[in-house]
This record gives sequence, C-alpha cells and structure tokens, in this order.
Amino acid sequence: MNDKDQLDGRKVTILKAIIKTYLETGEPVGSRTISKYTDLNLSSATIRNEMSDLEELGYIVQPHTSAGRIPSDKGYRFYVDQIMQEKEEEFTEIKELMLKRVDRVELLLKQMAKILAQNTNYAALISAPQYHRNKLKFIQLSKVDDGKLLVVIVVEGNMIKNTMIPVSQQLSDEGLLNLNILLNNALNGLTIEEINLDVISRLKEQAGIHSEVVDRVLGEVAEAIRADDDDLQIYTSGATNIFKYPELSDGEMASRLIGTLEQKELLQELVDDVNGSESSSGIQVYIGEEAPVQTMRDCSIVTANYELGEGLRGTIGIIGPKRMDYEKVLNTLRNLMTQLDSILKKDER
Repeated sequence: MNDKDQLDGRKVTILKAIIKTYLETGEPVGSRTISKYTDLNLSSATIRNEMSDLEELGYIVQPHTSAGRIPSDKGYRFYVDQIMQEKEEEFTEIKELMLKRVDRVELLLKQMAKILAQNTNYAALISAPQYHRNKLKFIQLSKVDDGKLLVVIVVEGNMIKNTMIPVSQQLSDEGLLNLNILLNNALNGLTIEEINLDVISRLKEQAGIHSEVVDRVLGEVAEAIRADDDDLQIYTSGATNIFKYPELSDGEMASRLIGTLEQKELLQELVDDVNGSESSSGIQVYIGEEAPVQTMRDCSIVTANYELGEGLRGTIGIIGPKRMDYEKVLNTLRNLMTQLDSILKKDER
C-alpha cells in the first residue's frame, strides 16, 4: 500500500489546511490554528495525532525552532496533484455539459437551415454560435515545480484552458504573486486585438527578468482566445434549389456552387467577412461581385447575425439568384433571427 492510500479524508483535509495556512502566512502551522480553519470539529489533541502521522509519512516537517509544521516537497506535490485532479474533474463536467448543449443546438440549427431553404426556395446556411472579440477574464499562474508553471486562462463565456509552461528561472512565491497581479492588471478585459505590441512590450519590461514567462503566457492567452476558430460548425440546406433557376443551373456553375456549399473553408470566408463588417449586427446583402467568395459571384447572398449573450454570435445566410425575392428573404430572415434568439436565450436560462 502506498502513502497516498494511507491518507484518509481527514488527513487530506488537515494537510490541505496546513498548506493553505502556510501559503497565506509563511509561518509554521500548529494544531490550534488548524482546528479553527477546518470544519471537522476535532480537538487540538486529535489534530496533533493526525499531524504526527502526516509527519511520519513525510508530508510535513517540523522546523527546529518551532512547534508548528510546514509542508515538505512531498506535501506540496500531493497538494498540487490534488488541485490539478480537482480542476480536471471540474473541466470534464463543464465539457460534458457543453457537449449536451451543443447536441441540442446542432439539431436546432440543422432544422432551422432546412426550414429556411424550404421557405425561400434558395440555399441556406447557419453557423453555430461562436465568441467574437473574446475578452480575457482571468489568469492564474501556479508553481508546479522549479521548472514548470501551471497556467489557468479564463476567457469570456467562462471557457477555461489549463496548460503547463516551462520556466528556465526560479520564481519565488513573491515573484509569482507579483507576476499574477501584473498580468491580470494589464490584460483583464482585453481582446486579442487589443493585446498589441505596446501592451506586450510594456508587460515584458515590467516583468524584468521574468519577461520570458510573460512571453510564454501571452502565447497561451492568444491560443485560448482563438481556440474555437477551427471548430466552427456551418450547417447548409437546399443546395439543389439552385437548379430551379436557369441562370445558375449551368452544369459547371451549378457544380461550383454546390461544391462551395460543401466546403467549410469557403463558407467560413463568407462568415468571417460578415463578422468583420462594420454593419455585422444587421442584415447585409451581397450582390454579384460584392460576394466575398469568388464562386458565389453569380449569386446574391443575404446574411444576418443572431446573438446569444454578449459576444456570442452566429451567422445566417441565404444564397440565390440576383433576381431573388429580396422582400420575402428579408422578412424570413428577420422572423428567423427573432425565433432563434428567443429559443437559444430561453435555453440558456
């Protein structure tokens, strides 16, 4: 039986309380202090016995000049492993909840695209909601060992990324605290576009000898904020409707259009253009050569964005001939946007 197996729930709680108290105060921790901080309702004598066992197992040590105890390297390792396991379990739960929600949203959007194509007799697309102009909410650096830091990054929408980064220089507890304060003060509330060279240069200058750590953290922040770029889901329906219009049903032209509606990369170009436009909050109409995708320049495209909370946005598009019934399309889009906003926001509550 290994040491970990010998740590029952009570010992784990007491060890965590010792480490947390020591991290806060920097002073050796006695049984009386622990009795105030835990909800075990144990006497100081019982806690002393448990602390003796923890010392015998090598998780805490007693400095020569004090009656209190401090964590050993082994104690810190157990503590960090516990934290990482707890965070991983939390992340798994969040991910499972998100996947359940994604399943519902996916079915809804596929159905919406189908209805849109049927109602208009044109081709339709809907992109799944994504965060745009993601803002950084929180950064936490924690020491794992002398050569590694755990970086926890939380961005708008409570998307969390945990990652390890190597560090070539040792960081004191005070240095780590100062870095956490520096990074959060400088970056919280900023989008990736706002974390520019001036911000980066100023941060690295303020970090001094730890500028390398800042550089690595910034790289992880950029990756976390852009994390969902490659996961964009776009659902299409009604591609064969284009054969109903002689000007689009020419063999080669129809083949190009249908091919485009099957290529995520090309559809993403359209979605990105819509989201990059100054009027991305309203309805946009692209006619012929105005289309951002080359293979759609014999068509008209009408797009609109639907919103799901601050920054979370998806795109709806209708692709048809230049002689499309614009009034009907605009009315259909407005109605669909209202329905989609209502359904998704209700689902969020």
